[in-house]
Amino acid sequence: MALDSDTPLNSLGFAKSPAETRVVVAMSGGVDSSVVAAHLAAEGYDVVGVTLQLYDHGAALAKKGACCAGVDIHDARRVAEDLGFPHYVLDYENIFRDAVIDEFADSYLAGATPVPCIRCNERVKFKDLLETARDLDADCMATGHYIQRKMGAQGPELHSATDAARDQSYFLFSTTPEQLDYLRFPLGHLPSKQATRDLAAQYGLQVADKPDSQDICFVPDGNYASVIEKLRPGAAEPGEIVHADGRVLGRHEGVIHYTIGQRRGLGIGGLEEPLYVVRLDVDNHRVIVGPKEMLATRRVPLREINWLGDEPLTSRAEWAVSVKVRSTRPPRDAVLRPISETEAEVELLTAEEGVSPGQACVFYAREGSRVLGGGWIWRGY
Repeated sequence: MALDSDTPLNSLGFAKSPAETRVVVAMSGGVDSSVVAAHLAAEGYDVVGVTLQLYDHGAALAKKGACCAGVDIHDARRVAEDLGFPHYVLDYENIFRDAVIDEFADSYLAGATPVPCIRCNERVKFKDLLETARDLDADCMATGHYIQRKMGAQGPELHSATDAARDQSYFLFSTTPEQLDYLRFPLGHLPSKQATRDLAAQYGLQVADKPDSQDICFVPDGNYASVIEKLRPGAAEPGEIVHADGRVLGRHEGVIHYTIGQRRGLGIGGLEEPLYVVRLDVDNHRVIVGPKEMLATRRVPLREINWLGDEPLTSRAEWAVSVKVRSTRPPRDAVLRPISETEAEVELLTAEEGVSPGQACVFYAREGSRVLGGGWIWRGY
């Protein structure tokens, strides 16, 4: 199966031979980015592999399912050696901590539910790494993300992946038009992850059967609270678990152990009605719980909007779009009402449960696969 493009130029869109086209491939050590590198090398491109060292690998080596750990750097280097192109490891630990980890900790302590993978793409991979690719005189940078870049009337457009089960558009909504002009996503049109693994086997990659990463790379086993406690010692303070009607139902050991929409592990057994976390009162160290219907909302306030439409965001009073308020949920029809170029309110046509500050709200065209941008949810109603 070829990773071809519909462009009449070379497969990356340049009017020159592959051998004259340098492409930096962001290599995590996993099967996806390895296939991208292998395919481009097989096509004759001047491939340069780059892997980022993002955090302390001493701890990471002991955990499975994390990206960018020490074993992943080894795997990326081995792929490059086997295929005969240069590979560099860049120490981005300080940048990653300043741009991603510190905000993750502070947002969590403020009662939000952050998505650090988006910030990593926005502030590290598509910013500093992209600039490094330019410094290496690369014509473009390619990644193993499952998303599509298509040429439209106004230039490159961002589109969701062909395989909805693998689509990563939610995590890439903040990609700017300038970045999109430089980026390439060769896997976005493939029909399934198995197709990627088949290509890996075809190229003889030793990572062909390597498991996918499951957790945030610096959060072992998805235990956010333990990471926050290490990053901000003493920040977790005990408090009350309070019903929305005012009844005190129990005690907790820190708001950081709870997220909006959580039902299990609340520590308040013996009640007849199922209760969910509906709000986190960080200032008073309270976890507010209530019935499921209290989670439903139709109005979603947004800021830090990245808009990818052809017309300015504020050129209309409202936009008919579809939106995702969680990465695992399908797009739902909504109305987007701009307040400024970077702020807006989304009205969901059908109420959604568990809309949480710190999550992203990503915009899609009602028809087709185009990604129109997105913003950050910053408070609840």
